[in-house]
Amino acid sequence: MTIQQLKYTITIANQGSFNKASEVLYISQPSLTESIKELEKELGITIFYRSGKGVTLTNEGVEFLAYARELYGQFENVLERYGENGNRKKMFSVSTQHYTFAVKSFVALVKKLDTSEFEFAIREEQTQKVIDDVINMNSEIGILYLSSFNMPVIGKLLRQNHLEFHELISCEAYVYLWKGHPLAHNERISFDELKNYPCLSFEQGSNGSMYFAEEILASYPYPRIIRATDRATMLNLMVGLGGYTLCSGVICEEMNGSDFIAVPFAPDDDHPGETMKVGYITKKNLLLSKVGKIYIEELKRTLSTGKADG
Repeated sequence: MTIQQLKYTITIANQGSFNKASEVLYISQPSLTESIKELEKELGITIFYRSGKGVTLTNEGVEFLAYARELYGQFENVLERYGENGNRKKMFSVSTQHYTFAVKSFVALVKKLDTSEFEFAIREEQTQKVIDDVINMNSEIGILYLSSFNMPVIGKLLRQNHLEFHELISCEAYVYLWKGHPLAHNERISFDELKNYPCLSFEQGSNGSMYFAEEILASYPYPRIIRATDRATMLNLMVGLGGYTLCSGVICEEMNGSDFIAVPFAPDDDHPGETMKVGYITKKNLLLSKVGKIYIEELKRTLSTGKADG
């Protein structure tokens, strides 16, 4: 069965005769008749009753015509969207852990391009979902971080799924908190100083392994921890509960406002520091699209100008 045969069937039903349908379709009547006979033979049904007055649909033909119209309608929709004169928009999407610098870079990207020609999407996701989106090509780029702690697990997952990690920056841990927090004016903040305040962590769903945590130093034995699913709630908990989180130190005031600060974390013998390698993942050997390349340049620009006190 072919799309052409579906079109022939619909046209014959509309015209009420093979002769009129052949004229509309610009095909000889014998060729049209032979094509429908082949279709009926393939399906094992009779679609049309033929008589000197024209054709009528059989009961099986009526049922088949309904499916034929639906299928051919979908085919026309595909042509309209993807054909030579189609109206399909170019698509670009990125999946990211909860990073304001990723959103800021995305905003800069969209401002550079004509949104009437593109369909954009940015997804702030749990770590596993970021990886899955790139595996399944739901997103061209995924943004996350690697460290000596999570590399054995996440690195293996990336290799198994033929993904590559491209480092953008390497940085030490910072404590991110509200400017009104009692520790906000410290030059550095130690783990012992934080023990009376709740650590805020992005919830990772069913894959709650510490290796998939978005916060550096996830293996520490935090005495108080609260999990949230979005950045807005995280910021509210910082203000309302004196909570804190551990991050790269890159601050985007345009996204989170000026009421928050990043203070360097002070490691000690019992709580050593760790390097955070922030970067993006793609399919192995993938050539980035033009839009993808622009987005990476915006990421680099944002990260190079990100402000961190201390």
